[in-house]
Amino acid sequence: MPVLTLKFKNEFIKDFRLEKGHSMTIGRRSDNNMIIDNLAVSGNHAKIDSVGDGFVVTDLQSKNGSFVNDELIASHWLKNGDVITIGKHTILFNYTGGEKIPDEKTGNMNQTMALRSDRYKEMIAKNVPNAAEEIFTQKGPSGSLSFLTGGEGEIILDKKITKIGKAPTCDIVTKGFSVGKISATISKRPDGFFFNYVEGAKPKINGKSIDKSVKLNDFDVIEIGSIKMNFVAKDG
Repeated sequence: MPVLTLKFKNEFIKDFRLEKGHSMTIGRRSDNNMIIDNLAVSGNHAKIDSVGDGFVVTDLQSKNGSFVNDELIASHWLKNGDVITIGKHTILFNYTGGEKIPDEKTGNMNQTMALRSDRYKEMIAKNVPNAAEEIFTQKGPSGSLSFLTGGEGEIILDKKITKIGKAPTCDIVTKGFSVGKISATISKRPDGFFFNYVEGAKPKINGKSIDKSVKLNDFDVIEIGSIKMNFVAKDG
């Protein structure tokens, strides 16, 4: 199984072994699997999930962002040798010797939802006012969610990332015992809106459970906990 090597300014701290079928949460809070006690790190900063034969790292809309090979990402299929940067810490992702490495040229392994280049990393590091807002709110396709149950009205998807879950900090708050604090996100990209599962009970789109990233189509019905919403694409 792959190994995550946590370092601070190139100084080794600890190795963590990833297991298939399990997740690795990363953040400053004590309930994370990998605890990074640094003020530059959010309480629940990022998460690595075992998906099929590979592993996916997802930023949980942290304050200072998550980077893979100096690219600010929303979600990224990890490849052997990738370097994850969280705050001033780095995490090296490596497969162990003799281990079969998934084919990076096929399927979703070649996909990365990158948000911005490394010059934005410098902007964030210097605490440029409103930098986070500039990153997560951008022009692009237009879309909205209309409540069918569990709420009223329409939500315009004008953010780069819209969080859905039971945490009060989410953009759309839902209820349910097994619903994750951040159950899913909707990413706004130049080629459309993508629904991304994060944690907890699997949400549904058109009645089908979702555990990966899927592109939303006009009139898709999304179910998460106590809410059901209809996605509508609009002319940009």
